[in-house]
Amino acid sequence: MLDDYNLPPTNQQGLDIRSTPREEMNLYALDSFKYDYAGREIWIDFTIPEFTAICPFSDFPDFATIKLSYVPNERCVELKSLKLYINSFRHVKIFHEHLINLILEDFVKALDPLKVEIEGDFNVRGNIKTIVRASYEKK
Repeated sequence: MLDDYNLPPTNQQGLDIRSTPREEMNLYALDSFKYDYAGREIWIDFTIPEFTAICPFSDFPDFATIKLSYVPNERCVELKSLKLYINSFRHVKIFHEHLINLILEDFVKALDPLKVEIEGDFNVRGNIKTIVRASYEKK
């Protein structure tokens, strides 16, 4: 039966994997401004085509296009702070899956939006294309 097995240990290759601890990332703070039309649902879409972070396995840069869409509640993200926040990942070692979740968490924490959808479309690496998606909806 397929469900009756134990998972193998992680990192069977014995690689030196060092992700940047959250408290050492030094990410720029996301700033916001008041949304004057609270209660009116609009979608705001961003495409960030030059995203870069560092692969924890290889220490080489990972490149991606990040797509972020959200419905504001009472605040909108201030664009310069978003740019600085995204660019502050350039020296961060992080896995694709963790990155998308971290951006989602930070965005929700800073803005309290009604809805958020985020996609990381990572460049091909070693013949594998990776796309990671996450979403949030305020209850």
